Amino acid sequence: MTESDGKPHQGPAAPGGEPEYADRVYRSVPGVISGVLLLAVAAWLIGDAVVTGTGKTPYVALAAVPVFAFPVIAYTLRPAVFAGSDRLVVRNPWRTITAPWASVAALRAGYSVELLAGEKKYQVWAVPVSLRQRKRATRARSRGNAEHASRTGLGLGLAGRTNPVVQGAPDPTRAWSDQVTDVLQEMAERNGTRPGAAGPVVVRWCWWVIAPALVGLVALITVIAV
Repeated sequence: MTESDGKPHQGPAAPGGEPEYADRVYRSVPGVISGVLLLAVAAWLIGDAVVTGTGKTPYVALAAVPVFAFPVIAYTLRPAVFAGSDRLVVRNPWRTITAPWASVAALRAGYSVELLAGEKKYQVWAVPVSLRQRKRATRARSRGNAEHASRTGLGLGLAGRTNPVVQGAPDPTRAWSDQVTDVLQEMAERNGTRPGAAGPVVVRWCWWVIAPALVGLVALITVIAV
């Protein structure tokens, strides 16, 4: 299951007279839960090694902390998508891509969700594609179509209970990743002509994750080798 921030909240009016809305946020709930569990298990194991270990074991355990923790944070807790009125921000494990809507050519969901912007292609880690959800949605629509003649609206109800529904999605019977892609594509088409939606794509590396992991790796190798 996955989540979004739901319906955006209206804020103060923008300089052009249009109301400003809070960014829509999309991220994978299973990814966040798995990251928290992994970090909890690692903390328990490393803590036990530091307290009860002998010889080099406590030092190896401490040196392994950043090597394990920061990649787990990068791949599970960090990925998120922020869709505002002027731009789309894709926070991937190691990079953050900021794409003004005017630079977004398309968003598509195949075996993964991809952002095409600035003549380049970027993976969207925060919106994982679930083939299982797609199959469930297809089966739910088939059942709904078969029974629609006798019970109007049953198909949508079944699909709504089968897969999460994204606020504003044109077809809530689809898989979550496909719904998010549809919403983002619609936002790109609607907001691409806004005055504040122009500009180049900016890609920034997440050094606060990369640097500690590399330093920890060097420390781990050093402790093991000494």
